Amino acid sequence: MRYLQSFHRRLRYLREAGQLSCSDIAAMCGVEETVVQRWEALEPKQRSYPGIAELLDLCVKTETPLEQMLDMNEDSDADQLELPGLVVSNGDGLAEALKELEQEIERVRLSDEEMEILRRFRKASTDNRRMVLQLLGG
Repeated sequence: MRYLQSFHRRLRYLREAGQLSCSDIAAMCGVEETVVQRWEALEPKQRSYPGIAELLDLCVKTETPLEQMLDMNEDSDADQLELPGLVVSNGDGLAEALKELEQEIERVRLSDEEMEILRRFRKASTDNRRMVLQLLGG
């Protein structure tokens, strides 16, 4: 998990900067709130990491570049990227892996209408957010 060493700090920063709760992130990634809390755990033994689908959901739905969430060291193995659920190298199957990645990105891409709803929700007051979540059954 060398590419995710500081993911917990980057996630917390992203959440706080976007005024998002762990529950908001959980809903975006299709996981339980406790899973997001484990992603942010300060103690390494208690920490877990997102899979590629959750990581892509997070990036697409928060409009955050993937590189911003990963520890990309240019001095390390530049020919290989290891993410949970995805290993891509310059060798066999690169085209197939990229096609699969494109399909996954397309699956989680928000429509213009969804983006507008998310923008408005983020700008809403805490009380209004709570009211919206209650209406949605969250």
